Amino acid sequence: MTGKVIDSHFHIWRQQDLPWLSGPMVPRIFGPYEPIRRDYPIEEFLADQNGSGVTKTVYVQTNWAKEDFEKEVAWVQRTAEETGWPHAIVGYADMTADDVRPQFDRLKQYPLLRGVRMQFHWHETPQFRFAASADQVIDPKVRRNVARLKDYGLSFDLQLFPGQMKDGLALVGENPGTDFVLTHTGMLTDMRADTVERWREGLSTLAAAPNLYAKLSGLGTFAHRNDPVLIGFIYDSAIAILGSERLMFGSNFPIEKLWTDHASMIAGHRSAAARHGRRAEADIFWNTAEKVYRPV
Repeated sequence: MTGKVIDSHFHIWRQQDLPWLSGPMVPRIFGPYEPIRRDYPIEEFLADQNGSGVTKTVYVQTNWAKEDFEKEVAWVQRTAEETGWPHAIVGYADMTADDVRPQFDRLKQYPLLRGVRMQFHWHETPQFRFAASADQVIDPKVRRNVARLKDYGLSFDLQLFPGQMKDGLALVGENPGTDFVLTHTGMLTDMRADTVERWREGLSTLAAAPNLYAKLSGLGTFAHRNDPVLIGFIYDSAIAILGSERLMFGSNFPIEKLWTDHASMIAGHRSAAARHGRRAEADIFWNTAEKVYRPV
């Protein structure tokens, strides 16, 4: 595969560190996950994506125990120092705390930290829920803490469903000095006409904020398969609404490994981007992620 790539959304882990991978199986948005209830080290990721063109990566937090937020970033930073991978880190901070700044102060000592993520997605379907409520994204404590990101030069990975995106725009719009990155392009759950319409409306709502970017990642999350037609549809729609300069590729490995290999997945992404020309390819596979996450 030709052309260099920044993977803006991938994970590595040790099973012992993740309560959700060690505890009882529960319903999740990506379906049954028995095959990934194990360690997934950087060496396996590098083998999975060998030959893909990926030369830089952005690690995204994987829901360690809340009190271990610093341990997670410290472990990933150490991994990078030992292996050269990854090249930027999105850690976790509890944005519902009375004051998140002590957490930011601890995280900022790690040179690769570029942003934080706390998942606020909530859906009418119970197994798709993660946040405590649909409007947690505009909880007063969350809003105060998100406003503090700019003082630390950190971005925020925003994970929402379409029904939450009006509230999401309120949060993004009141923080113009902070970059927000919509995870999994707003999480299209199925291809029913009403679902697609709400998803497009949600993306269009968030597009009003110029500091909003989106990841073309996790596109098999709800289909539980690698589907080039679905990938192409999401690319076409997202480029029409946001423009390629606000989009970036992410593998979401090893979650996507539940139903596909890396080569098949990225081939679908490359094919979808190629229809929009070289500028779009350069934006999606390199320029946008380089601008937002500044990988080393």
